[in-house]
Amino acid sequence: MRPVLFRLAGFTLLPLLALVLPFLLLPVVSRVVGAAGWSSITSGQAIGIFASTIILWSWNISGPVEIARAGAFPLRAALYSRSVRSRILLAVVVLPVMSVIVALVAREGFRLDAITMAWATALTGFSPAWYGIGTGQPRILAVYDTLPRFFAAIISAPVILLTGQVWTYGLVSVLTTLVALIAFHRRFGEPRTWLPRSPRTVVREIVPTAGTAGINFTGSAYGSSPVPIATATVPSAAATAGFASADAIYRLGLFTIVALGNTFQGWTLEHDAADPRRRHFAAMAAHAALGLAGGIFLTLFGPWVSGVMFGEAVRADTLTCLFYGVSFFFISSSTPLIRNLLIPAQRQKSVLMWTAVSAVVGVLLMVAAGLAANVPGVALGMAVSEALLFLGLLRPSLRILPAGARGRGRKVGSAA
Repeated sequence: MRPVLFRLAGFTLLPLLALVLPFLLLPVVSRVVGAAGWSSITSGQAIGIFASTIILWSWNISGPVEIARAGAFPLRAALYSRSVRSRILLAVVVLPVMSVIVALVAREGFRLDAITMAWATALTGFSPAWYGIGTGQPRILAVYDTLPRFFAAIISAPVILLTGQVWTYGLVSVLTTLVALIAFHRRFGEPRTWLPRSPRTVVREIVPTAGTAGINFTGSAYGSSPVPIATATVPSAAATAGFASADAIYRLGLFTIVALGNTFQGWTLEHDAADPRRRHFAAMAAHAALGLAGGIFLTLFGPWVSGVMFGEAVRADTLTCLFYGVSFFFISSSTPLIRNLLIPAQRQKSVLMWTAVSAVVGVLLMVAAGLAANVPGVALGMAVSEALLFLGLLRPSLRILPAGARGRGRKVGSAA
């Protein structure tokens, strides 16, 4: 249990504590822009999350495994530098398109704020966190991923309060992120240039992982779409502002799911585990417990927390928080099935198929609810999609569970 507790502290508690303060910037932003601009700012952030997923490609899923297998530093440096070159090529295409989409979705008068927020979020696609997970070094997450955002919030908060210019946070965040990336590359990357010398070579390198990346894209597309859909389809800024507050609390909670997944992924996949089946069940139970606790918290305290954090003018309603709580439970429960079982067992096609089906169903339900001005219905559409994904993946995941202690030599995915 000691190694597990160490991973839990390193990959969950410490980064979570460091991440609390940057999120305190959101109450400042909500009070500066009011109901009219709040949904635009959070829409920019949501679209930026999707852009960061495209830039990240599949490195957050396959990267930790490849880094762990690489072993020696030169091999790890070459792998990381290859990831940087591929992500730069993707960013050159993604960032301009993202900026145009944000400008179309955001309300008049808040486009610059929304675009800079999207840029600040999109650049997290360059995060080296997956490298730290693969090497088992939580310090990398803290120093090169969390602290830059921490300092960006510390610097920006008083500037926003004094000037009312929310775009300053996006600018400062971009600068701190670039400084962290340069520092990380100088220490852990190859000494050669970052820039892809041959775009064709980069494309050939990333095509084999398109299936895994597609899972990322599809899941992120519908996961990031509720606020932009509500903002674009519902004419009432006051109604979508409360919805955006519920979404912001939900996004903060998602960090705990990612952190818990980081804790258990390497542990469940260790080759010398005496009882891998028991480890997988422990991971699934922990994620289900987290999902249940988070779902109950969102339902019971979401409206109150949103009013305290973001102001009564943009307070979330109970029904929307309930549906977000349902989504939280199912996305947490699905995480170990995808990261610890199906992806390592090369079942990317199954994951992509169910992710695509659930995404189509969810987006259609969200758009229909938005056009009907049913704001809680948009959250319900996302909850339905997350439940469908979990149910679709549960059976194939259970079929490929490794044997218990007596079947130690059996590998994940050996079952038909």
